[in-house]
Amino acid sequence: MTMKTIAATKPKQDRSNGLKPEYRFDYAKAQPNRFARGMRGVSLAVVLDPDVARVFQDAESVNTVLRALLTTMPVQRIRGPR
Repeated sequence: MTMKTIAATKPKQDRSNGLKPEYRFDYAKAQPNRFARGMRGVSLAVVLDPDVARVFQDAESVNTVLRALLTTMPVQRIRGPR
């Protein structure tokens, strides 16, 4: 009795750049960044130390104090290219 060998079937090639199914992202379900609206113009994020953060409750209060401080500082000229 001769046993017939069956060719092993190769698994289908994954055509999504080799990513596993759990790593595929459906961009159709993506939503806009909910924080982008508050970041108009040029912004800089700064992390305050906990003791400073207790004093300032929001960005407006921090900006008010920094602007007041700026009025006391000497003007520094920005050097351009020579």
